[in-house]
Order: sequence, then structure tokens, then C-alpha cells
Amino acid sequence: MNTGAAENIQVQSQNLVTDNVTVVEGEVATLSCRVKNNDDSVIQLLNPYRQTIYFRDARPLKDSRFQLVNFSDNELRVSLSNVSLSDEGRYVCQLYTDPPQEAYADITVMVPPGYPIIKTEEGVVSEGNETEMNCTAAGSKPASVIRWMKGDKELQGMSEVTPSPDDRMSTVTSRLTFTVSREDDGVPVVCIVDHPAVKDFQAQKYLEVQYKPEVKIVVEFPEGLTREGENLELTCQAKGKPQPQQINWVKVDDDVPSHAVISGTDLLIENLNKSYNGTYRCVASNSVGESYDDYILYVYDALTTTPIPTTTTTTTTTFTTTLPDTTEDSRAGEGAPRTVDHAVIGGVVAVVVFAMLCLLIILGRYFARHKGTYFTHEAKGADDAADADTAIINAEGGHNNSDEKKEYYI
Repeated sequence: MNTGAAENIQVQSQNLVTDNVTVVEGEVATLSCRVKNNDDSVIQLLNPYRQTIYFRDARPLKDSRFQLVNFSDNELRVSLSNVSLSDEGRYVCQLYTDPPQEAYADITVMVPPGYPIIKTEEGVVSEGNETEMNCTAAGSKPASVIRWMKGDKELQGMSEVTPSPDDRMSTVTSRLTFTVSREDDGVPVVCIVDHPAVKDFQAQKYLEVQYKPEVKIVVEFPEGLTREGENLELTCQAKGKPQPQQINWVKVDDDVPSHAVISGTDLLIENLNKSYNGTYRCVASNSVGESYDDYILYVYDALTTTPIPTTTTTTTTTFTTTLPDTTEDSRAGEGAPRTVDHAVIGGVVAVVVFAMLCLLIILGRYFARHKGTYFTHEAKGADDAADADTAIINAEGGHNNSDEKKEYYI
């Protein structure tokens, strides 16, 4: 129902018709007495005390708030401005017939509540504690209904209705109790008042929640594994309400290395070695409490490059195999070092040996098939010659007829 609008409910009495009216305090109510079949009978309107407000178009009652809106043979319509609770009651439409006829119109006055007020026991609440809020909507008719919202979530409160001394109006107080968390900081808590005389009637209060720091360690350097000889830089990020004023670096169950540099929220350790392994902790505190985060340092071996060459040479060919460098290490199973594949090396050597054997077999078969020969020719009759010259002369022309003497070699 809109504020200021009167609600009319029709009431009939034989030939006479009127309406019940509901109106908001301070607004205008309209009363109408209507005749279905008029026989020139007189219509008049009376108040709850049976005093005549209007007789036909005349107003005997000296209350200027009543004004004639319409008068005809079939209707008497009167308005009542600035309605108050004292105007509530049963009004009478009367038709002078024999016997007289009457119809009754009830005026109901609604009183809107006062502006809601939220009260809290404490303005600032610590995380994990319980807080209580009270919302009051005073002096309404009928009694208001109060609902609670925290952000976009509805919460259930406990309401108490207190009537006024004359029992005509009511004051409603709703109590809300809940436990706060850090996520509630800055969230509005809204008290919503539902009443037929008003719309969008509400009040809100923003929560202020204090909480201990949230701590996170961030590795600035190195990006990968921590190795011997390298530098390590850690940053401690801490956020709380109030903002933490004190941040400390410690090593669990040991002392921080003597040459480590602590600058505010940063920890720098240069030239790492395995003796620095351990758990490093950043501790931040404020008035609510303290929190910490841990970083586990494990220093790996420094990177090395280890080539593993394998070289085989024959009379005509040289085979060289060089394995890739091993340059990776791992932490927690990541980037494990590559191992030499001995099966590959063995395979390469076997191929080379096999090639050499095949070459020797081929050479042997070649020389076996191509045998070398030579001839010697001795002159016949040379044995009977007295001297060398005679032997040469005797031998001339004897080559063609000489027996061939062959010798073979392999």
C-alpha cells in the first residue's frame, strides 16, 4: 500500500452502500454514502459519537477538517483531512426512509514507525568475538516487523514488542547476535523495518573488525632451485588490522646465519652452502595476535657441466659420440639430473667393431682371388758355354723354344 492512500472496502445495507477506509496518520480519508435507488430520501453522515457531520449538503459539526466533496440524489461524499488516531471508529451513513436505513464505514488509522536506530555495545570487534546489535522502531500502528541483513545474507534476530500506555501503538526492538570474522570488516549490517505505512525504511551500520596478521613469504631470488654459491632473498608480506608494526625473521631450532642481512621485511643470505639448510620463519604481530609463515631451505649442489665423449677410429673412419651436459638438478622431485645411457654407448661400440671385422673379411677375400705371378727364363745351352759371351750367343733365338718356368706367390 502506498503512503497516504486510503483503502476502501465496500459495505452494503439494503439500498445504502458505503466503504471501510484505512488511512495513514496525517493523510486524507474519504467517506462515501451511496444510494442505489433514491426515492428522494435524505442522506446524512454521522461520526462515531452519533453526531451529524453532514445533513444533505449542510455541515452542522464545527470541524473544518470535514469538507463536502460531492452531493447528489445518489451520493454524499465527505473528506477528512489530517487524520489522527482520535478519528478512528465507526461512521454511519443514514438514509431517512421508513424504517430508516443505516450503513457503517470503519476508519482505521495507521501510524508509521519512527526512523530505526541501530545501537551496538562496542564499535570495534576483534576477530572471533561475538557482537550484539539492537535495532528499534518506535511508536507504530500496527507493530512493525524487523529483519536483518549482513551483506547479502539475511540473519535472524530476536524481536520484542512493547505497547504504548494507551495500548494503541507499539515499539519493536530486535536484537541480533553473531560471531565476526575478518571477512566481515567493512561489511554493512542493515536493519530493515517492514510496515504497511512506509517503504524502504532501514538503517545500517558498517562493521569494523580487527584481526591478527596474514603472513606470506615470497621468494624474490632465485627463481628456480637454491644452489651452493648462489644468493637467497626472501620477502615477508604481512597484512592485518591494525597493520602489524613488528616483523621478525628467525630460524627454527637454530640461529640465522651470521652474515645474513635482515632489512625490514626482507631476508638476504649470500653465498649459500648446505650448512644453511633449515626452516626460516617470518613472524608478524599486532594488538590482536601474531601469525607466521615458514620457508624450508634446501641447498643443492652447484651446477656442473660433465661431457662424456666416446671416440672410435679405423683406417678410414672416425666416429665420435659426446653425451649432453648434465645441467639440471631438482628439489622435491623436479628437474632430476639426466643419466648416461650405457646401452647407447655399447650399441655404438658394437657397430664400430662389427664394421672393422667386415672390412678385414672383405680384404682377405679380395687378395685371395687376385693371385700374383712372375716368370723366369733361363737360356738353354748356357751350361755348355765356355764363357758368358758364348752363353748369350747360344741363348739367342732359343727363348721361343725354352721351357717356361713359373713361380707363384700369395
